[in-house]
Amino acid sequence: MECTVRWTGLSGMTFLAETGSGHVVAMDGAPEGGGRNLAPRPMEVVLLGTGGCTAYDVVVILRKSGQDVRGCEVSLKSERAETDPKVFTKVHFHFTVSGRNLKANVVERAIKLSHDKYCSASIMMEKTAEITHSFEIVDDAAPAAI
Repeated sequence: MECTVRWTGLSGMTFLAETGSGHVVAMDGAPEGGGRNLAPRPMEVVLLGTGGCTAYDVVVILRKSGQDVRGCEVSLKSERAETDPKVFTKVHFHFTVSGRNLKANVVERAIKLSHDKYCSASIMMEKTAEITHSFEIVDDAAPAAI
């Protein structure tokens, strides 16, 4: 895996990252740090990447487990150290998983497998942060109204 990060110029603190797969992500700093608030902060990108990594795992595991999963949302709340390096010290993941007749024990197992075995990002983050998670299930068993 590769990427390139380039500062866009002398004014401001906006950076463009190009991934090895050819996608571009903008990042910017806070105004008090010279940024112009044009894009997410780099540490926000770390957090959202971790959310994407674990949500991906949960959906894959649920599908492989024969669950009729229709949606998966994960909300992350974090705390960071007050002094440099300002690493994440706590991260809570709250999953909202929707589908038809989802089994709570299977959803809980999928989340645990992601955090303990598959999600490289959350496993790395766990080196500095206390990781917790919760979940809720939304049953989409009722037919949609016309």
